[in-house]
Amino acid sequence: MDADGRILKVMSPSAGRRRTLVHSPFQPQPAAPVPTFEVDDRVTHDRYGVGRVSLVSASEVTVDFGDSKVRIRAPYSKLFKI
Repeated sequence: MDADGRILKVMSPSAGRRRTLVHSPFQPQPAAPVPTFEVDDRVTHDRYGVGRVSLVSASEVTVDFGDSKVRIRAPYSKLFKI
């Protein structure tokens, strides 16, 4: 019990994705589409800042941030087109 004499505590939201049952009437949330990048696209990254895509392969892109070149793997969660 806490100081107010309550037994229940506020629950924090779970970090994982919810599973849906096969026979559930509710549809699962669709997966977020993986963005596509092309050479010379201007991009911004949460950690590295603004840069330009210099190489694109099937599962990663190489971005030139001026002082360094960084390979970033899919799903590119922190990389956005400008």
